[in-house]
Amino acid sequence: MIKENKGQVSLEYLLIFAISLIILIAFTLPLTNFGLEKTLDVSNMLDAKSELSKLSNAISQVYSEGQGSRQIVFLTVNDPVNVKISNSYISASIKLNDGNFKVLKLYHNSNLGSGRIFLDKGENKIIVEWPIGEENMVVYKKY
Repeated sequence: MIKENKGQVSLEYLLIFAISLIILIAFTLPLTNFGLEKTLDVSNMLDAKSELSKLSNAISQVYSEGQGSRQIVFLTVNDPVNVKISNSYISASIKLNDGNFKVLKLYHNSNLGSGRIFLDKGENKIIVEWPIGEENMVVYKKY
């Protein structure tokens, strides 16, 4: 009578396959997490740049229309951000997932003075206007 060891071979095959799968997961999971964080950083940066671009365009529009013009802009941000406003650009520091900060800078034409606007998480109503009889434009947040 011939003894067959097919059961033992199948068990060894399953054991080797399981160990290989565990090793594969151990190496790919951290790489997947790293890639996901970088992707979320890029997405958040693009969202923030899009919102700041709306503000920059509104500033340029009011400046080109002259005194007496006014624009209301609704900006929606995922995280609170402090926006620095100057006469030639606006900038904001966006926090990345790894704790570092990336500075976004958008240029525009205006006669604004230096200032800052704090944008809360969610929707913010920003008013850009150049009052009649005033020399400079103003940008402020409406609560």
